[in-house]
Amino acid sequence: MKDTRDSMLLTLGFLAFLTNGDNYAAAPLLLQISQDLGLEVSQAAVSVTAYMLSFGLFTLIFGPLSDRYGKVAIIRLAAFGTALFSILGGFAFDLTSLIVFRSFNGAFGAGIFPVTMALVGQSYDEGERQGALGKVMGLMFLGGAMATALGGIISYFGSWRLVYIIYGIGELIIAVIVLKTLKKDTAVVDRLNFITAYKTPLTNRRFMRLVTVIFFVGFTVFGSFTYSGKLLQSLTGYSVLTVGLILSFFGLGTVFGGRIAPQAKRVLKHGFLVTAGILGFVGLYGLSSLQNVYLIAISLFGFGVAFIFLQTTLVSTAQAKLPAMRGTAMSLASFNMFVGGAAGTAVNGRILTNYGATSIFYYASFILLIVALIAAVFIARFEMRQRSIRV
Repeated sequence: MKDTRDSMLLTLGFLAFLTNGDNYAAAPLLLQISQDLGLEVSQAAVSVTAYMLSFGLFTLIFGPLSDRYGKVAIIRLAAFGTALFSILGGFAFDLTSLIVFRSFNGAFGAGIFPVTMALVGQSYDEGERQGALGKVMGLMFLGGAMATALGGIISYFGSWRLVYIIYGIGELIIAVIVLKTLKKDTAVVDRLNFITAYKTPLTNRRFMRLVTVIFFVGFTVFGSFTYSGKLLQSLTGYSVLTVGLILSFFGLGTVFGGRIAPQAKRVLKHGFLVTAGILGFVGLYGLSSLQNVYLIAISLFGFGVAFIFLQTTLVSTAQAKLPAMRGTAMSLASFNMFVGGAAGTAVNGRILTNYGATSIFYYASFILLIVALIAAVFIARFEMRQRSIRV
């Protein structure tokens, strides 16, 4: 049983690695994309906004579908769809085609991340769940940050187009593995009714309060990281290859954070998310003010640890609030995270144009600290209520 679950985690982790990677690969590529297509950087960034917005919206569809038809069936469909449109993204010929291909890519990607988190959540008990989620999310966001290195290497020796094509081929290979190895799970609801599916979570005040916090995590983390490549290029003048390698420290931080999160939470208790907020503040503030490349790399690492601490806690708590509807719960959580990311990318595009890249990370540092402190209060109250119920 354990070997089967470990194999599932590894397969889903690599799928998440590639899926998130072909989104985050845009961070060091925006300058090259804008030059190739004759656009401003802020215009090229609209493709990132389109991906995240489409991803967020379609999570609302795939979550209830996964509860009705099984999570593995949805993951299979989504894996093949995102592979196809990632490859097509490499053949974009103007801003409109790039936005269309990336939007469809995001739509199918919506059937991978939240449904994967729901599948993992239902496969592990409460004591193991955060660690399992942390492993998959760590690989997911390592994929996001390593994409900056891989994207930088591929585009340096080839083209930004080749980045999306190679990611699509990789996703296609994993999609075949998913089709062959993951056993179908059973549906948890008998009828598909979107109104009924969302009535329970939307009328649960505490659940909606929690996913609103997730919106601001997405706004701060995704919305700022999109411009991290631009920030490093403006500070250092390094090539896209070197910038991508430096940005991979964010992903290394997410993997490290995912591995130590369960132990850190046991030691820090209610101070766990406060610590995450302080780490995130220091990391983002460092990116806004430091010039030394080594200190910037350390800031990115701390930023990654803070993010995974926050996100695994929020996601596992969201699932615990709606244990019988994990797919739907993850849909709303992911919707808020990625729509928040899309909103943050759009807002920060304006900040970039008017005030420069460093201002993005300066404001984000304070927002993330406040969000972490609010999350710490909400989670502490939830855990105390759970203990009182068990007693």
